[in-house]
Amino acid sequence: MTRGRERNGVPRYTLTAIALHWLSALLIVAAFVLGMTMVDIPGITPTKLKYFSWHKWLGVTVFALACLRLLWRLGHRPPPDPASMPAWQRGAAHAVHWALYGLVFAVPLSGYFYSLAAGVPVVYLGVLPLPVLIAPDPQLKETLQGVHYALNMAMAALVVVHLAAVIKHQWIDRDRLLARMLP
Repeated sequence: MTRGRERNGVPRYTLTAIALHWLSALLIVAAFVLGMTMVDIPGITPTKLKYFSWHKWLGVTVFALACLRLLWRLGHRPPPDPASMPAWQRGAAHAVHWALYGLVFAVPLSGYFYSLAAGVPVVYLGVLPLPVLIAPDPQLKETLQGVHYALNMAMAALVVVHLAAVIKHQWIDRDRLLARMLP
């Protein structure tokens, strides 16, 4: 397993890991905002249908990037945590990171199966139909809608925790932890 390089004495993630992180983060925020926007549009309108398609395309892209990220991560160890970081913070950081990894897979999958249970196939970018793995099922649709929402809220909460930790490390601890992930 390889590590990233150092810059100004700060061990860093690889450029590939950094690019995948920021691209994933951008697409996840876009999918979240679009999802919250589209469900507030009353009725079935052309705009709402367009937003649903875009939301699904973002979800499929996030899932594909998550696969790439996990494969990359398995072959490339992250830089070490600062020596000044207490063990409990290291454990919490690792738990939050792995929970976020899990949610980056679970959220798009729950949305995919929710769409299928609703009887709406997913056609990536309007040209590539994804396999229909389950039949339409109104009861399962309701369950998966709640699961998809709950997983999204859990991810949003963990992102807030992640950002709070970044702020703490950058401006309180001043341990240059953020520099590991900056392009």
